[in-house]
Amino acid sequence: MTEVTLIAGLGNPGRQYERTRHNAGFWFVDEVARREGAVLRWEARFGGWLGQFFHRGEAVRLFKPGQFMNRSGGPVAAVCRYFGIEAPQLLVAHDELDFPAGEVRLKVDGGHGGHNGLRSIVQHLGRRDFVRLRIGIGRPRHGSVTDYVLGRPAAEELAAITAAISRAADCLPLLLDEGVEKAMNRLHAQTA
Repeated sequence: MTEVTLIAGLGNPGRQYERTRHNAGFWFVDEVARREGAVLRWEARFGGWLGQFFHRGEAVRLFKPGQFMNRSGGPVAAVCRYFGIEAPQLLVAHDELDFPAGEVRLKVDGGHGGHNGLRSIVQHLGRRDFVRLRIGIGRPRHGSVTDYVLGRPAAEELAAITAAISRAADCLPLLLDEGVEKAMNRLHAQTA
């Protein structure tokens, strides 16, 4: 078992995007940082905000790329190269259109499913065998997907997404201690 040593959350930088659905990955990293007392600071050499906490004496890094979603792979790959982190040691938290708000799932490997952040990471790492935390935001019933992901969720929807992020953060110690499979089983049992 290779343990996760880097958790990267995907989103868009800038105040105007902070509360948009596309920033669910940022929200997860912020929640983990809050729970662990980690402080994320801007690191110019990586082009993003980096922090860390210790779990059983081992450093676990938290990262939010400072580039827009479709260019987030460069900063994530830079952190991986610098710290010698292999793809299976990377967990990427991101918004997921294919799940309703409130659903959250772990997945190892796979394609990008049209998600520009994942596409960029796969392109820059040259690998796709990293762990994904897929945070459901639902799909728009009509209109543009771009407008939807860059829009703010309604209060009820936001509460469901926040609860899902909290459940995922609850499972993180298990993931770090016993691996993705065990954490996946617990998290998915809660969602079912």
